[in-house]
Amino acid sequence: MSVIAPNFKLSGFIKAIINDAVWFLLIFSLIGFPLVMMVLFVIPMPVIDGELLTPFLAFTYLADPSRTLPIVQAFMTTDMFKIMAFPGFGFAALLAAGTIFLERKLLAKLQLRVGPFYCGKVEGILQLLGDGLKLISKEIIIPAKADKPIFWAAPVLFVASAAAFVALIPVAPGWVVADVDMGLLAVFAVIGFFPIVTILSAWSANSKFPFIGGIRALFQMVSFEIPLILSLLGVVMVTGTLNLSEIAASQSSFPWILFLPVGAIVFFITMLAELERIPFDLPEAESEIVAGWLTELSGMMYGLVQLGTYLKLYAFAALFVVLFLGGWNGPMVVPPFPMEIATEGIEIGPITAKIAGLPLFDQEMLNGIFWFVLKTVAVIIFILLPRGVFPRVRVDILLNLGWTKLIGLAFVNIFIALALVYAGVLGPGGLQ
Repeated sequence: MSVIAPNFKLSGFIKAIINDAVWFLLIFSLIGFPLVMMVLFVIPMPVIDGELLTPFLAFTYLADPSRTLPIVQAFMTTDMFKIMAFPGFGFAALLAAGTIFLERKLLAKLQLRVGPFYCGKVEGILQLLGDGLKLISKEIIIPAKADKPIFWAAPVLFVASAAAFVALIPVAPGWVVADVDMGLLAVFAVIGFFPIVTILSAWSANSKFPFIGGIRALFQMVSFEIPLILSLLGVVMVTGTLNLSEIAASQSSFPWILFLPVGAIVFFITMLAELERIPFDLPEAESEIVAGWLTELSGMMYGLVQLGTYLKLYAFAALFVVLFLGGWNGPMVVPPFPMEIATEGIEIGPITAKIAGLPLFDQEMLNGIFWFVLKTVAVIIFILLPRGVFPRVRVDILLNLGWTKLIGLAFVNIFIALALVYAGVLGPGGLQ
């Protein structure tokens, strides 16, 4: 069998490179350059050599790394960076994407399958990118009798609610998008939006399977939100605050799960129900009602809901870490950054480069991020495991579990917290 090699011409190859370069310069001139200037006008400019840096002069510094670093450091302190990159949407979306790939490979190993394998050289690492491109390119089909404005808005509202949830999670000391005093109450408020969006999406599709799934989701979320809220009151009692950053900082010596294991167990179970994870996936139940409230969603509308679902999974796992596992606290494993680099410079042969503005990250921040991510990934794995182990429960068993057993255990956790506080073990005068 002969293989005909494609016709390759060096002139065509060079022409293609030049064509790409011209298009890149054109797009950067029309879009990239204005965006860079807009960002430079928004961020607070640093003071270099006793003078306030102007946006126009800062743009000329982009070719000099030693002068660019102070600009990058100034940009990292802006709300724009925190919302879009870290610790906001970009950071959460990256972890959510990793969670999707991890879940598929983990379930494959549990069920003696291969999982994603061919797309990408290493264990199908590019499968997620392929699925994303497929969802973007697929046609969005709207049911003929659907309430179109609500049907279109529901996936966007779902992602927005998940992003608002992510914005409340502190990742490291001082690194949180919205550090509000009533942070835990804000979490409860955001969580309350999910059943509303779910039932609106299910109702607007004007189809029986989504409507059945929406009703199930509403019953399930309402019955489990009460024990979820009650399970966290113990942490509030022993810390005396609703601020999530202060709750995480209060666990510098020990995590609250050591004193409130009942509350942690109740919160974890209710978290699975809120996330509609097996064994509490009745709102989707593909073997019963096709895909539940997601049945009529297609294309990128379905992709947005999946993105919001995994953002919500990350947010719940991170909230568990902040409340019960010490948040960013942990042994110091990150070596101290050599401060002399910023002052004495780096010797590269006969050249000494002084890099102003270093270090960009301090030791405490990097160590906090390391422990936060490590704990969050561990909790995510525990959330994913039941899908490969447990079967789906019946609706009556689920509702009975939420309204009776879990609420009872939540009150037991409250009594334990009260006993610890009034006995002087925790709180003022105690271990904390």
